[in-house]
Amino acid sequence: MAVTSASSSTEDLGIRSIGKLLAQYSVPAIIASVATSLYNIIDSIFIGRGVGAMAIAGLAITFPLMNLVVAFCMLIAAGGATISSIFLGQKNYSRATDVVNNVFSLCLIHSILVGGLSFIFLDPILYFFGATDATIIYAREFMKVILLGTPITFVFIGLNNLMRATGYPRKAMISALISVFVNIILAPIFIFKLKWGIQGAAIATLCGQFTAFIWVMWHFLSRSSSIHFKRDNRWLTWTIIKRIYAIGLSPFLMNVCACVVVIFINRALLDYGGDDGNMAVGAYGILNRTTMFFVMIVFGVTQGMQPILGYNMGANHFDRVKKTLRMGIWIGAAITCVGWLVSEGFPDVVSALFTTDETLIKIAREGFRIYFICYPVVGCQIVIQNFFQSVGKPQMSIFLSLTRQLLFLIPFLIFLPRIWGIKGVWASMAASDIIAFLVAIVTLWWWMRHVMRKIELNSHQSH
Repeated sequence: MAVTSASSSTEDLGIRSIGKLLAQYSVPAIIASVATSLYNIIDSIFIGRGVGAMAIAGLAITFPLMNLVVAFCMLIAAGGATISSIFLGQKNYSRATDVVNNVFSLCLIHSILVGGLSFIFLDPILYFFGATDATIIYAREFMKVILLGTPITFVFIGLNNLMRATGYPRKAMISALISVFVNIILAPIFIFKLKWGIQGAAIATLCGQFTAFIWVMWHFLSRSSSIHFKRDNRWLTWTIIKRIYAIGLSPFLMNVCACVVVIFINRALLDYGGDDGNMAVGAYGILNRTTMFFVMIVFGVTQGMQPILGYNMGANHFDRVKKTLRMGIWIGAAITCVGWLVSEGFPDVVSALFTTDETLIKIAREGFRIYFICYPVVGCQIVIQNFFQSVGKPQMSIFLSLTRQLLFLIPFLIFLPRIWGIKGVWASMAASDIIAFLVAIVTLWWWMRHVMRKIELNSHQSH
């Protein structure tokens, strides 16, 4: 019965029009991503207006640690989602169930290790990431709560990715909306009414994730779900774990690189910001929240593409793979073009949502104008990078991730601020974006021309 149900919920991936499938899978993922971004933005707005401008800077200091923690979660979540989609494309429902069991087990193990170690060494980590005596109190209060909730966060994110990949995109969207709704309701109560400050924002975030965690667990415990927990299936299998790590390595490294990059950015802003160094870090916090809003929408598109690409790659439907990629690139570019228009045209309006501090708004304005100048190409680069991950080619995805964040951005961050000061920090991000885009285009062209042709030829010969 479960096999029939699973088959009926996934076989459309190889039959229906790509446009309709992208709408079916990407729209819920986009809504979920927008909701997640909005609650990060609203959190920052509540913190900026309810606690103060320095709290925004303290929150920005937590970004590297948050990226590092999420990296260990996405290592499992992204790898598990891709593998389960490929198994479903091969009609191997038992192995897809094994993936669910393994993802759950790995999420618990990773969360205890990563969350526990980060909590124990929290202050040294935050100082290393650029905290000062003025900002660490805010960063510490926020991260203590977040780290205590890592088991809930990891299982929620890991299983939510699997829910989408196994044919339930709307349910995955609902779980994200539940998390956001609870957080938005509780955050102003905890910050303004109960006067819990930045810690109240963290508690509200954790409450939202716990509510969504219950929803996701209910889905995978229910036998009516096509793929769900089965006691007799394997819970920790080395062959599956190895594949999860191999494919999940790309988003893992991407988040680790983001962690390293933010450290360089924070330190450059403190070094070249003079008396306004902490404010410059706060300005980057505003820019980061803004860019992540549009990036998360593109990620929603790539999450919707992932089951389509994985299934059709597993089923050797290569024309459908190419068509999905083309549509995804155009959609991704359109999204970041909107981000460019908003950020270049209305920087003060965006900044004023977070703070009323004129110094912070002035620094952020300059950042917006320079940082976002090449932003339209970012959507294309993200889609191409995630394409390689979705078709089971993690090495290519890792290469594209490392080139943007390590090979290009960090050298720019070392040299350009020496010439232009803070302007050089913003220019470093813009320059790395345009070069990374060109590398992604060339890499995709080479892969399609040489590797994809060979895969198609081998497939035809085997038939």
